[in-house]
Amino acid sequence: MAIELEVNIERKDLKTKEDYKRYKAYLHEMMLQKQRVPYSIKRRMAETRIKDFYEEAQRRGLNCHVSVGGLDSITLACLIREMGYTAEQIPFVSASSLEDISIQKVHKELGCINVKPLKSKVKILQEEGFPVLSKRIANKINTIANPTEKNKTVRHAIITGECGELGHFATNSKMKLPQTYLKIFGGYDEEGRKLGYTNPTNFKVSHKCCYYLKEAPCDLWAQEHNSVPYLGLMASEGGQRADALEEHGCNYFGKTTARSAPFAFFYHSDVIHLAVDLGVHIPDIYGEVKISEELNEFGDHEYSTTGEQRTGCSMCGFGIQLESRPHRFDRLFFRNPKEWDFWMNRCCTDDDGIKYGWGRVLDYIGIPWRDPEHWWLNESGKQLAGQMSIFDYAEADKEK
Repeated sequence: MAIELEVNIERKDLKTKEDYKRYKAYLHEMMLQKQRVPYSIKRRMAETRIKDFYEEAQRRGLNCHVSVGGLDSITLACLIREMGYTAEQIPFVSASSLEDISIQKVHKELGCINVKPLKSKVKILQEEGFPVLSKRIANKINTIANPTEKNKTVRHAIITGECGELGHFATNSKMKLPQTYLKIFGGYDEEGRKLGYTNPTNFKVSHKCCYYLKEAPCDLWAQEHNSVPYLGLMASEGGQRADALEEHGCNYFGKTTARSAPFAFFYHSDVIHLAVDLGVHIPDIYGEVKISEELNEFGDHEYSTTGEQRTGCSMCGFGIQLESRPHRFDRLFFRNPKEWDFWMNRCCTDDDGIKYGWGRVLDYIGIPWRDPEHWWLNESGKQLAGQMSIFDYAEADKEK
């Protein structure tokens, strides 16, 4: 696809909806070109960006640190040490208490500086709401659930897809909440209620969990230490991360923020490949490393893990609708039944004094979660054809 736009064009120069579409297509194509190269080249590109960001930060009188969470940023931290940067030059910072025990163990081995969340997980779910579906969708739901005069135009766009002058008068735009979720959340807004949409009355939805748990604590540490972060973000994760990385690139110094994402063009396989090359202690939650016998189109073996592919807080529901069973909450039951029971049934209290948790939310959005020990059985108690029990799933991991 030919994109006839200048490389250095800025958002302010986009005059029409078509200009914006072509601009986004151009940015996406540029990212694809970086992603479609062999692993060895990607590693050198990442190392170059690490070095360039550090030098530019130093030139601007800024310090650097790595914001460490799951395997992606753990691997990034190890690469930075492998390149010769010391803890004095680039320290590791983490909201470690949010992570799985096996990840916390690796954080401790790496010497991470631990920062405390601004609010507890329970308090966030109770006061702010549940992080459900995706950060983008949860943000829209939260916006229409909290109407103000200032967000009136945005709420209208979320309900109808109709944008004003700032949105180039687009109709059926991406601002609109997907119809499936409009039907069950659109009733928060008066305009949505007139269209026959409903909304939950016994739980809230919010996108703010990451802000209170990770972003704000790490940002406060960064401000106190005049430091800018290296992040283990990848465009291949999709969503808002992909949009930001495609628009701003790996290394970004803006008016109010700066960050480096040296793995922006990596695939998940590349991260695991690099982790193996560096001898990274891969947390137990990810399982064992698998390496394909065949080479991919770039001449590399495909690397994967037998356990969790992505990790985060045990109370996070972003992307749950995309998973088949055994989904993340089923697997949590197998790892820790008591923790599962807490998050599914007892982490919050409603206005009537009744305890509830993720179970209520999943019921509302139509995600099955009950009886994780026997969900693969039919009504007669026999295993459904082609279905794997959660215990088979665990045994298969052990065999590998």
